Amino acid sequence: MNDSAKENTRIDSLGLTLMFSELRMPAIKNTWEKFAEQADREGWPAGRLLWVLAELELAERGRRRIQRHLKEAHLIAGKSLSSFDFSAVPTISPSRVRALASNDSWLKGGHNVIIFGPPGAGKSHLASAIGLALVEQGKRVMFTRTTDLVQKLQMAHRELRLESVLEKLNRYDLLILDDLAYVRKDRDETRVLFELISNRYESRSLLITANQPFEEWKNVFPDENTAVAAVDRLVHHCVILEMNVESYRLRHAMKKKKEEGKKKRGRPAKYATENNSEGLTSKTED
Repeated sequence: MNDSAKENTRIDSLGLTLMFSELRMPAIKNTWEKFAEQADREGWPAGRLLWVLAELELAERGRRRIQRHLKEAHLIAGKSLSSFDFSAVPTISPSRVRALASNDSWLKGGHNVIIFGPPGAGKSHLASAIGLALVEQGKRVMFTRTTDLVQKLQMAHRELRLESVLEKLNRYDLLILDDLAYVRKDRDETRVLFELISNRYESRSLLITANQPFEEWKNVFPDENTAVAAVDRLVHHCVILEMNVESYRLRHAMKKKKEEGKKKRGRPAKYATENNSEGLTSKTED
């Protein structure tokens, strides 16, 4: 190849790289030359080269999409199904939870999940873990404390923007409302929360954690008819998980205290004597 041909090839390569950049194909832009050289060496047909490049670009786009969805989901860091202790919650079926996390058919039908349990039982962990598994499958999820979202909806209602905000929330396949019971018994809060539940009914899914059974939801919804209507919409297509166990945080604290007690009892005699000499006087010195 003469110098002129080489120059033309170099210019074409630069131009092609620029075109991939304009087309917003960063994966192909950064790797096409390497794969083109491999294709020349191994005699690939043109179709195989195109397939490899297109597959690479799609994989990279999928990876970046998941990263965006993870960022907007606001899930609890470090909470996954692999780190959830199912043995501590015998009332929860691991296979049932994994089915929810791996099969998105319930999202397509706008079905809901409600997790009941006392404070510290692991409800938020489990909810966030299910959300993480669904994000990794390409779904859009948002995790929020119920009180925080209700405050935003109240502000939107006062500014006559509630309808548009609800439409934006409908972009999420799953909305996780953590700690429903902490919403104050306030008519304005009840109104916007009920609007949210009604707006997503049979179209978009909700996952709700609560430490009160349905019969106590009158503490959340001051109007009994509203409470009944909200529950009716939520449970029409719903999976209910009950975590009737003692607080996970309490168990963890007690276990830690017990381990610390064992360490103290297992200290060598010299260490114990040194500690005694600092602040205690033996009986023989009296």
